[in-house]
Amino acid sequence: MQTQEIQKKQAEDASPLRQKAMRWSMRFLYLLLFLAVFGDFIANDKPWLCRLDGAWYMPVARELLVKAGVARWPANLVNLDWHAQRYDLSIWPPIRYAAGTIDLKNSNYVSPVAPQQVEHWRFRHWLGADRLGRDTAAGLVAGARTAVWVGLVAMSIAGFIGLLLGSLAGFFGDRGLTVSRAGLLGGLAGLLAGGFYGFVARPLLWQQNATWAVLSGCALLAVFIIGLAWLAHNMLGRLPWWRRRATLPIDTLVMRLVEIIDAMPGLLLLLAVMAIVSRPSIGIVVVVIGLIGWLGVARFVRAELLRIRHFEYIDAARVAGLSEWRVLWRHALPNALRPVVTTLTFGAAAAILLESYLSFLGIGLPPEIVTWGGQIQAVRSNINAWWLAIFPGLAIFFTVASLNLLGEGLLERQKQ
Repeated sequence: MQTQEIQKKQAEDASPLRQKAMRWSMRFLYLLLFLAVFGDFIANDKPWLCRLDGAWYMPVARELLVKAGVARWPANLVNLDWHAQRYDLSIWPPIRYAAGTIDLKNSNYVSPVAPQQVEHWRFRHWLGADRLGRDTAAGLVAGARTAVWVGLVAMSIAGFIGLLLGSLAGFFGDRGLTVSRAGLLGGLAGLLAGGFYGFVARPLLWQQNATWAVLSGCALLAVFIIGLAWLAHNMLGRLPWWRRRATLPIDTLVMRLVEIIDAMPGLLLLLAVMAIVSRPSIGIVVVVIGLIGWLGVARFVRAELLRIRHFEYIDAARVAGLSEWRVLWRHALPNALRPVVTTLTFGAAAAILLESYLSFLGIGLPPEIVTWGGQIQAVRSNINAWWLAIFPGLAIFFTVASLNLLGEGLLERQKQ
């Protein structure tokens, strides 16, 4: 009893500290999201607003419209060196360099504390520059966008797959899901046909666009399974033997699949996929991370539904005549989503770390994509360029630590 009281008191003392850490983590993540959304207005080699040769321009906003394909640059502004112009009036971003801007005057690893050849102190590289003269601070802002993209998209894919498979495994178990023999035969045929046609019979797409190849392969796999199962059910289902229901041990199948994927190291699996792809793409990295990151979500959802499916309100819904599928999607699953948010938070941190590993190794991402891991990679060429390791490393550290602290805070709230 005394030990339990001591542990309870320690938990109460630690709770305010954990809540404070959670609040600061949220503030940092808000800042990261702000940098990702408004990065072009924070670090850019073009002014926000300027008056040049008697005309007013908004180059940063114009650049966004050009990238979106809804506008074009005027002929007199194409390939213009914005730093070398004389303006009647100009308002610049806080960082006057874009992530890809090359400053030849300050190339060859300029330290943030070393003298720099700049016309004005506002054009200084405050966090240093790399071998080509690219600004480190601008790279940090661009890397924030890559980190947010990887975390959100990868965890969206992982969350969808984990919710689907985990809910089926937890709610139906090994005996609750039945399908007709004809539908089961069609589903197996669709699995084989979709897997072969989606991932084996179209190797050219892997060379042209790997992201499209994976997404289209997954879509074709789902279409083949559902389509052939429906076709077989409607054609063979007229025969008595094929119309009989067969029990599908969905829980065993899902958990064996989880164990198989969990036995493969995620980084090695990513490296194996990247070895197949001839054209690197951030999209393929995000998709693969999402396809291997759903395991934790599936486990948590399954565990929650194993508990929830025996509650009284679930039995009452069944007595009211609702179908099993409606009971699952409308009543059981919404009450099992609380641990999913926590799992996705930890998963986002793991996804950002995986992407940083690949960027540091120089595998999987095209050179024009600026990432924190790619910035750290430059230190391998010059070990004395300490700023290229410290600042991106701190960005990775604070991002992953904030996500982990946020996940721990959410986990503690669920226990209360």
